[in-house]
Amino acid sequence: MRTWPAPHVPELPGRGPEVRVVDSTSGDLVVAASGPVAELYVCGITPYDATHLGHAATYIAFDLLHRAWLDAGLEVHYASNVTDVDDPLLERAAATGVDWEKLAEEQTALFAEDMTALGVLPPQTYLGAVETIPTIADAVQRLLDQGLAYRVAVEGGAGGDEPDLGDVYADVQADPHFGSVAGLDHDQTVSLFAERGGDPQRPGKRDPLDPALWRRERPGEPAWDAGALGRGRPGWHIECTVIAQGALGAEFDVQGGGRDLCFPHHEMSTAHARALGGAGARVHVHTGMVAYDGEKMSKSLGNLVLVSRLREQGVDPMAVRLAVLAHHYREDWDWTDEGLHAAVARLERWRTALSGNGGPDATSTLEAMRASLARDLDAPGALRAVDTWADAALSVGGDVEGAPGLVARALDALLGIRV
Repeated sequence: MRTWPAPHVPELPGRGPEVRVVDSTSGDLVVAASGPVAELYVCGITPYDATHLGHAATYIAFDLLHRAWLDAGLEVHYASNVTDVDDPLLERAAATGVDWEKLAEEQTALFAEDMTALGVLPPQTYLGAVETIPTIADAVQRLLDQGLAYRVAVEGGAGGDEPDLGDVYADVQADPHFGSVAGLDHDQTVSLFAERGGDPQRPGKRDPLDPALWRRERPGEPAWDAGALGRGRPGWHIECTVIAQGALGAEFDVQGGGRDLCFPHHEMSTAHARALGGAGARVHVHTGMVAYDGEKMSKSLGNLVLVSRLREQGVDPMAVRLAVLAHHYREDWDWTDEGLHAAVARLERWRTALSGNGGPDATSTLEAMRASLARDLDAPGALRAVDTWADAALSVGGDVEGAPGLVARALDALLGIRV
């Protein structure tokens, strides 16, 4: 799968400090990566609708981490995926009468356009579930061979020519560390599992929390040959496990996504990583939820604010990015027209302040921006540092030649804001 083009990242004088983030598992502020290589896996989209502000907030947050690592002199290995076959995609395609492959292709392309417009650095490894199926099937077969997975009988009409093979599920009770990512008890996780795409009531499972690894073919659904597994398609959690391990190794620095991915997705994918002989991510980082009119922004509620729609309306993508950066990545917040208008005004004010050849000395501004981002990606703190410089430039002025250029390069390199 092709990723989007990488924007230029300007060089800045000196180096940024070591970056620390809050680990969702422990709640502690920890070093994100000790270097010299920093590894990041961010779970990608299921492409059945366009990029909404919740998506944008997540990918902008991890773009800040990517940029802060680069500024600190680390080499960044970044991987992500596209779940280009899954139940929500197939359901949307059936409901709209669109071929599922065409829908996935169109929405993946639109996502790439949105990420390009928002200035998000692309991953070096960017794989879809479909193109990874042979590798995923091999991993599922290994888990079966090791007794860490089992087959569940399928309903009548499923399974094609080999219905006796059944679906394949992971056995969570075989992992003594299961639950270590989210830190939730069994009863809490069963209800969450049902809410977030799981099937705790599936007959034949050993434990309600056991996740699907391989779903046998059903009438009207796409399926791929997978040897002894039978024709079918992969589960969601094993997809990310296999792609992350293939790109980053058995253990890597950070796995990220929205808070609703902590359980079950990151819990399950980490358990799969352990079962396959790895460890998964050393640190888990999760972004807050973005709401609209007081409700979580989601496709099911139909209350999405789409990045592409804002762009069609003529909104500067840098203003959209700035409106997102006005909120700390871990907080829950509401997208509002007032917030967007404030971002537009802020951007114009900065552009006016940066329009001269000289201005107030910007050395302390760069230091303050770096310090804010190194402290759990505090984007609002970095914005305040730029506001302080812009206030001085517009009210007092200054004659430090090149100061506006330094601030503009810092905005671009650290915050992804092109002025």
